[in-house]
Amino acid sequence: MHVLFEEDGAFRTATILADNDTSLQVETASGKRSKIKSAHVLLRFQEPAPAVLLDQAEVLASEIEQDFLWECLGDDEFIFADFANEYFGHVATSVEASALLLALHSAPIYFHRKGKGRFRKAPADILQAALAGLEKKRQLALTIERMVSELKAFSLPPEFSPIISQLLYKPDRNRSETKALEAACSETGLSAPHLLQKCGAIRSAHDYHLQRFLLDYFPNGTAFSANELPRAAVGLRRADVRAFSIDDAATTEIDDAFSLQVLPGLGWQVGIHIAAPSLGIAPGSALDAVARQRLSTVYLPGSKITMLPDAVVDCFTLCGGRDCAAISLYLTVTPEFEITACESRVEIVPVVANLRHHDLEPLFNERTIADGLPEFAFRDELMTLWQLANACEGRRGKPSAMQGNHDYNFHIDGDIGDADACRVDICARRRGSPLDKLVAELMIVANSTWGGLLASKGVTAIYRIQSGGKVRMSTSPQAHEGLGVKEYAWSTSPLRRYVDLINQWQLVAFLRGDTPPFAARSDALFAALRDFELTYGAYAEFQRSMERYWCLRWLRQQGAETITATIIGRDNLARLDGLPLVQRVPSAPELKPGQKIRVRIEAVDYLTLELGCRYVETLGPDGGAVESADAGLVEAID
Repeated sequence: MHVLFEEDGAFRTATILADNDTSLQVETASGKRSKIKSAHVLLRFQEPAPAVLLDQAEVLASEIEQDFLWECLGDDEFIFADFANEYFGHVATSVEASALLLALHSAPIYFHRKGKGRFRKAPADILQAALAGLEKKRQLALTIERMVSELKAFSLPPEFSPIISQLLYKPDRNRSETKALEAACSETGLSAPHLLQKCGAIRSAHDYHLQRFLLDYFPNGTAFSANELPRAAVGLRRADVRAFSIDDAATTEIDDAFSLQVLPGLGWQVGIHIAAPSLGIAPGSALDAVARQRLSTVYLPGSKITMLPDAVVDCFTLCGGRDCAAISLYLTVTPEFEITACESRVEIVPVVANLRHHDLEPLFNERTIADGLPEFAFRDELMTLWQLANACEGRRGKPSAMQGNHDYNFHIDGDIGDADACRVDICARRRGSPLDKLVAELMIVANSTWGGLLASKGVTAIYRIQSGGKVRMSTSPQAHEGLGVKEYAWSTSPLRRYVDLINQWQLVAFLRGDTPPFAARSDALFAALRDFELTYGAYAEFQRSMERYWCLRWLRQQGAETITATIIGRDNLARLDGLPLVQRVPSAPELKPGQKIRVRIEAVDYLTLELGCRYVETLGPDGGAVESADAGLVEAID
């Protein structure tokens, strides 16, 4: 005697060795012996052999039509063996009964299981809904198959166009489009961005990087909603100074300006004047909400996303030829460039000029200072302020953190909306120039002086501190070791950084004798600090990535096959000469920082921003090769 039973969700057959009423000792065709419960037995039979029963039953079951079977059944529960007799018109054989069992079991939407060997046919409405669901899945599978075929042929399926951003940046794996894209990527060996680029879905690699950033930080777009312009400050004293600013040509948010007046017998009065949007933007106002949401201006080559609307910036920027509201720090400076007194005022400052780096640097640089400055506007003022900056740097005991590094100016020629058609020019500008030092040192004086003032008076502020080499923001006044100052509160860029605007609100309130808007342990202040630190870091990382994109574009634009680089760190981390582009060169031998090498440009990927380069040779002080990867290759290059 043999049995058909169910075990672990599968049907099995075996020969009975011993029948113990409630359990059976059985042996399968493979020779495995086991003990099963009698309640698990679905059918007892003598023939055919256990090894062939299910094979024969599967063949017969494939001939049974599920729709006809469903029509033959009533609404009551039934045992498959009993219904087999009725269905076949005679006492069903073991093969026939098993075939019917397999047919019932394989159609769960037609026949619902109610126990071991027991079933009930599905109600008509439930069956129709299930069949509709199956048809929907079948059509969906066909749609996915079609979309995969189109993607493999580098043709964009019409369903993709409205959701390209979602597919690129935040794919929903439950969507059929995502499933099709993943399947096509697997079959083509391409990443999703590369495949969609080949299908024409990505306008440009520049647009791909920009849209990813905007989706994360500007999901509602970069345009400003309509806001009422702030009113001009009234009742302020007009300072008797001639202020001027120093910025690069692209700067529109002019936050700072300087003035110099001779004090007979004493030295000079140096004015550091900072734009005062805090006088027109109140905490909790609509414009405050705009600045609080953005937290900082975003910079990228060829463009920027300002923290405040242009019309608002224009109200407060220190534009030449205008009288501007400002927070001024006046320093009394001796002929030995000692600062003997300081005073802060809220006032109107006449700004007479906006000086630009590209105009000043040919006239005011280390060489012209050493040789004797030619005649030009504000020559004497710049010279005196530069001497003061040197004295301030010496008193801090810290050289300029920017000394010896370079700034890189990107000029994008063309419509940035069509980045692929643009031409990029990259110019290196050495940091630590006399103009850089002048501005940087006076900003350090202002930020440290006002930070110290707020700390000494117990007014809450946000400080930038550095200890153990780590820089962070804090509401606790602590030293900035890197700058060599006891307190340092960003306050000099209120048009571009929200932290500076907060500190200016606090400073203005103190100077006017009002209650500062942010109290100690203010939840709003802590939240703004946290959000600013995270967002400011993300904006900086985005700027670096876009600069890398344009550097890669420049390499291809110049047709550069090889380029020199300087080792700057371990594991052969190198900076390509003339570019703000840092790259590891694994193929180079172990070299010391400062050594020059030549590398060959092998691959550029604008989507991943990866640069493939291979070491060619090590260069000596005279630019000649001292070691090469392949002598024959070097000869060919030469």
